[in-house]
Amino acid sequence: MEENEHQNDYKKIYLGAIIFLIVGLGTMTFLWSSMRNTAKECAHITLKYQDTLQGMNTMLKGYVGDMSTDLKSDFKKMLGTYDRLIEKDASKADSLNAQKIKIQEQIEKIEKLQRSKNFSAAQVMKLKEENESLRGIMRSYVVQIDSLNTLNLQLELNLSETTTNLTRTTEERDQYKQEVAEKTEQVKIGSMLSAYNFNSGALKSALKAKPTTRARQAAQLQSTFTISENPIASSGIKTVYMQITGPNGKVYQRMSSFILDTEIGTISFTEKKEVDYQNKAIDVSIYYDIRDETLSKGNYKVSIYCDQNLIGSDSFTLK
Repeated sequence: MEENEHQNDYKKIYLGAIIFLIVGLGTMTFLWSSMRNTAKECAHITLKYQDTLQGMNTMLKGYVGDMSTDLKSDFKKMLGTYDRLIEKDASKADSLNAQKIKIQEQIEKIEKLQRSKNFSAAQVMKLKEENESLRGIMRSYVVQIDSLNTLNLQLELNLSETTTNLTRTTEERDQYKQEVAEKTEQVKIGSMLSAYNFNSGALKSALKAKPTTRARQAAQLQSTFTISENPIASSGIKTVYMQITGPNGKVYQRMSSFILDTEIGTISFTEKKEVDYQNKAIDVSIYYDIRDETLSKGNYKVSIYCDQNLIGSDSFTLK
């Protein structure tokens, strides 16, 4: 009887142990599955951040490239400063040369990164921190050795920053000057007058103003036209110049002193007239009296100038 009871007790113990193991195994399986999912999420996030970091490095590649070049130049300037300090106080040559070796190592790091073309912003920033640290050490030597600043070394420490600011200021000034020049040219072009509605030719007499196409009948040459409206052009009294060129290329002139400076150079003109231009369209007629001249048969060209610019042209033919 007692033996059966002991057997039952053992069975209960075994059953309890089995249940405990099953529950433990299930718990561990659950925890392992959760940790596996968490690990997958972490790996996905890490991959995402790596892609982001790679993209940032790619985007900043040109910037960090310029920065590394500037750092290399700055380190080389430090070497030059140390050379001057050694010349001034040879007793500190050992410690100064030790700093030069550290600077040369930084230059070699930069050159190695530049050759690999695979450097990151973080690497360049670390080099920049080294630069600031070495610069601080160099300042202390400058204070010790060149306290009177006879070599102007303290000023040279700020040369790189000053040069950078000066370059930036010059670039901004040049850009501003270019923008002003472009705007000025646009205003200049926009303010130019123009002439249209031409009616040019020869007249039989100045009194009757009867037109003719016969060269031998012409007593007067004329051109009538309209100067356009332009709200941004300068207003006031303006001189309008007419140039008539004959078939043989000759420019007819009332006076030999009729010479005009234009945007394309100096020209001769035939006749001129003053008009009161108030930014509105205005009709203008200019006449040239033929006196002892003989007109040739052929094509005649009329060019109208104002404010040193050619504002319109026309032509007519005499038989």
